[in-house]
Amino acid sequence: MPQMIFVNLPVKDLETSKNFFGKLGYDFNPQFTDETAACLVISDTIFFMLITESRFKEFTKKDIADSAKSTEVILCLSAESRAKVDEVADAALAAGGFPANEPMDEGYMYGRSFQDPDHHLWEIMWMDPEAVVGEG
Repeated sequence: MPQMIFVNLPVKDLETSKNFFGKLGYDFNPQFTDETAACLVISDTIFFMLITESRFKEFTKKDIADSAKSTEVILCLSAESRAKVDEVADAALAAGGFPANEPMDEGYMYGRSFQDPDHHLWEIMWMDPEAVVGEG
């Protein structure tokens, strides 16, 4: 079985977050979704647990970072094309997300970023497969 990743993110309003990511075309796994958390499915092996702040606090003794004021992490997802990068980033902004950084275009690599309703930073990145052949 391939290794999976579950990224836990605190959210202020679970329904707002679910609506936002739903507008980006993502689904949720109902088996791991309730009134305090929603399992956002990115792929067969990548999941984000969107967890209400009150529930999230049960998992840590540390303060929850105020992502509107500081950056705790940048979440980067790959895309299959430059057009898909633009599609996802444009959808995020239209769905109520916030601008983040300027687009990054290195020719062989293209990316855009946005902030979700809780101001978590997301990047969508395309890289030309030919550019990475032979690396490693």
